[in-house]
Amino acid sequence: MAPQRGTVGASGELGVYGLRLSNIESGRRMLSPASASWPHLEVKRRRGPGGTEPEWLTETGARLNLQNGGEIELERGRERVTFVLPRPVRTAELIHPLLAPVGAVMAYWLGRESFHAGGFVAGGKTWAILGDRGSGKSTTMARLALAGVPVVGDDLLVVEDRTAFAGPRAVDLRADAAAHLGVGEGLGVVGARERWRFALDGVPSETTLAGWIFLGWGPRVELVTVPGSERLVRLTGGRGINLPPREPEALLDLATLPGWELRRPKGWRSLDDAVECLLATVG
Repeated sequence: MAPQRGTVGASGELGVYGLRLSNIESGRRMLSPASASWPHLEVKRRRGPGGTEPEWLTETGARLNLQNGGEIELERGRERVTFVLPRPVRTAELIHPLLAPVGAVMAYWLGRESFHAGGFVAGGKTWAILGDRGSGKSTTMARLALAGVPVVGDDLLVVEDRTAFAGPRAVDLRADAAAHLGVGEGLGVVGARERWRFALDGVPSETTLAGWIFLGWGPRVELVTVPGSERLVRLTGGRGINLPPREPEALLDLATLPGWELRRPKGWRSLDDAVECLLATVG
């Protein structure tokens, strides 16, 4: 059973992925109001090469290597995460994308689920969007935001029971997507790739999860129902951490929520029609 939640925002603290964060106030534009019931993490950083030791995860801590050098040290008992980085990184880039693996590990420890997914709000509830690399997930999230649709997050969605937590307030695009949409501030290489950042407006810190949208390519724009057994397979493959679920029944429950595959032809011309089709169905 999930812990009783406090009133989101009443504490005056800020956070992301259902975590209260401290020592990161300069990145408040990227964060959302936090509930006093959310677990706390102090964010620290230090200069160093990092990434030279094997990764590990126990019930009390973890070490995760970053793709472009450096590492993340998580100390569960001390409620602290330390980023060991070979070069200076702005707080906004620390929050997104470097904090995503922290959100996934914390979710695992807490019996939550996490998914490599974005999310948007329609009808007062969150619809998660999952897709393989190159499926246009971030592009779709940015196009939804440009249409005035509240976007919950870009690359990691953390869920407790059927509550979805807001992610960082930005979508990171590739060069061609940023050029097509006419948005995005060039950041250079952050994480494992070059990024153009599109800032998102605020959304509720907690929303009820409504269902799943899986992205795919096809000869025409259409939404196709995904059967329950297939939803479970796809959700299992889209989890944010490559470990068996702490609460298998929770994953089974999430798979009972409705799901569609949004298909469209490759190329920019189909993007607007796909977003229109999506909103006409779930909105």
